[in-house]
Amino acid sequence: MLKEFRDFLIKGNVVDMAVGFIFGAAFATLIKSLVTNVIMPPIGLLLGRVDFSQLFISLDGNSYATLADLEKAGAPAIKLGLFVNDTISFVILGFVMFMFIKSYNKLKKDEVVVAKTKVCSECAMEIPVAAKKCGHCGNTAV
Repeated sequence: MLKEFRDFLIKGNVVDMAVGFIFGAAFATLIKSLVTNVIMPPIGLLLGRVDFSQLFISLDGNSYATLADLEKAGAPAIKLGLFVNDTISFVILGFVMFMFIKSYNKLKKDEVVVAKTKVCSECAMEIPVAAKKCGHCGNTAV
């Protein structure tokens, strides 16, 4: 069983999958940084100097100047700005992955399927391609 497990881990698919997870996590971090540090500041500026990361609704009834003050007080809150940033990150990451998979599928060669059977013109039964006579009806004009 140990040998079988070792063989499973060494197979290319498992290693490729592990590399994909590591690369995906790093890529998600990069996209999150892109949204937080590059995309959202200009959008916030256009909307009247709004810092999306600081948008929240305090649930304890008190007013807090910043998200840091709210977290320091340990108050519960709905953090709308962080949710907006994460949603935009998800959409961008999904679109990039869609384009990557689409490009990959175009580059991947289509497998040529070779027919192993044909249909008899008389009885419509499947027979081997190399057959000179149908084994079902005896038709020689296959």
